[in-house]
Amino acid sequence: MENNNTYDENIVTIIDEDGNEFEFEIIITLEAEGKEYAVLMPTDEEEEEAYIFRLEEDEDGAVICDIEDDDEYETVVAAYEALMEEEGLNFEEE
Repeated sequence: MENNNTYDENIVTIIDEDGNEFEFEIIITLEAEGKEYAVLMPTDEEEEEAYIFRLEEDEDGAVICDIEDDDEYETVVAAYEALMEEEGLNFEEE
């Protein structure tokens, strides 16, 4: 994805490679292995699938980046699940 993303409080607009805009709500930010990540939920869809992105800084501020490495993704998911368990929240289906 390109660096054409904007922030408004807990709402993030992401522009994909085709120029389509998508709004997400920032559910939580967390750190894993020294990097910062954000768990985002679409604002205009009924599906409850969250997305995880890496947050990086550049001269213009925060940038949302795709996670392309499976090991990095699994590390972040494990950190998220541990955080949710620590908070007493469990979102796994029964």
